[in-house]
Amino acid sequence: MAYVDLTEAAGVERPALYAAFGNKEALFRQALARYNERYLAFIPEALVLPTSREVAAHVLHRTVELNTMFEDQRGCLGVNGVLAGSDNAEPVRQALIECRAQGEARLRERFERAQAEGDLPASAKPAALAAFIMAVTHGIAVQVKAGFSREMLQAVAGQALSAWPGKAG
Repeated sequence: MAYVDLTEAAGVERPALYAAFGNKEALFRQALARYNERYLAFIPEALVLPTSREVAAHVLHRTVELNTMFEDQRGCLGVNGVLAGSDNAEPVRQALIECRAQGEARLRERFERAQAEGDLPASAKPAALAAFIMAVTHGIAVQVKAGFSREMLQAVAGQALSAWPGKAG
């Protein structure tokens, strides 16, 4: 969305938009925070589920739902923004990278807790599991843009879950 679209939608002139947000980067960070609040609430929901596999399943299946929610706007702001960003949009790209890193850290911490509680075997690698879930969610966002159906993406999520490590035992 261009500034002219934003100013028209908000009914304000460009100086008022800058006065409200400071600059393009600050405006984008606000939009990203709003997106996270509105569309990624399933992440904190997942983190309180009783098992690591339930956490992973919730994240993967809800990612499919998010990415296929709107027929005319498929994909994810974070993934699409990083892939489509130009060289002069480096601050936006960095904001998206930071957001992704925070999400991955939260998953890693949850999987570390699962391991300490005996839900994951000692041989499991919580950081790798968090990166794995993030890689699959990003792949889902890319594949939906390539025309994959919701059904196929749910099957992909299920296939990823089949690789989940079993309980310590």
